[in-house]
Amino acid sequence: MQNTQKQAYKFAILSVVLWSTVATAFKISLQYLAPIELLFYSSISSLFILLIILIYQKKLDQVYSHIKKNLLMVLILGAINPFAYYFVLFKAYDLLSAQEAQAINYTWALILAYMGVIFLKHKLTKGDILAGFICYFGVFIIATKGDIFAFELSNTLGILLALLSTLLWSLYWIFNAKVKVDAVVGLFSNFLIGVILIGIFISLTTTINIPNIQASFAAIYVGFFEMGITFVFWLQAVKLTSNIAKISNLIFLSPFLSLVFIHFFVGEKILISTIVALSLIVFGLIVQQKVK
Repeated sequence: MQNTQKQAYKFAILSVVLWSTVATAFKISLQYLAPIELLFYSSISSLFILLIILIYQKKLDQVYSHIKKNLLMVLILGAINPFAYYFVLFKAYDLLSAQEAQAINYTWALILAYMGVIFLKHKLTKGDILAGFICYFGVFIIATKGDIFAFELSNTLGILLALLSTLLWSLYWIFNAKVKVDAVVGLFSNFLIGVILIGIFISLTTTINIPNIQASFAAIYVGFFEMGITFVFWLQAVKLTSNIAKISNLIFLSPFLSLVFIHFFVGEKILISTIVALSLIVFGLIVQQKVK
């Protein structure tokens, strides 16, 4: 049992470290690719790595039956993730600094609780309300770069898109909870449909360039480690742990570790206001978790 828990910690820590690099990966990738190009190439990369995992797990035969049985829901889920969610998120990262976009994105867990009230008939708790005030005060600090009395937003469209991404991600998990299927089979099916939809959208609206070596590496990294294999690592950690609480709190290390990567690899000066705001957001999420 103890050895199994150690394995769970290893997979959980690996997941947290990899997720901590994605804000940096997004920002670097967007130096070479437009948001729609990054979306297309990273989604294909993710589809490929998920395919390899399914073949290894001998679950590929489940994909067809799942799509056939749940076609409408798979279409909805694929339209949300990867299509709408990552398109909006990449555009937000294109307009904002990495430290701003990643901090706002972490409020999705709070939005999920609010969406649960609407779609799943969950009760809104005092913890949810208090967490909302704390988290969104943190978002306001980020949006104004700490000058909260000036009421001048750093980039209004970028902030709105970052907030919209949290809504889309929460909707994805609300709808995803209604489908009973192996997690990797479901994710691959969603990405298969999503890539088709992205391809149709590109063919009707724009053209994209063949990526160079740097752009290709960037898109593959995002596809493998943000969209694909890290999710599988986390599932393995959840499967092995004796108590989900033992690993779930590790997630709160991710945004702060992410700031380190952003500073050294993207070259952004980490603002004191970002650290304060991110601390408020994480504190709000912890308050919500503890009250529940």
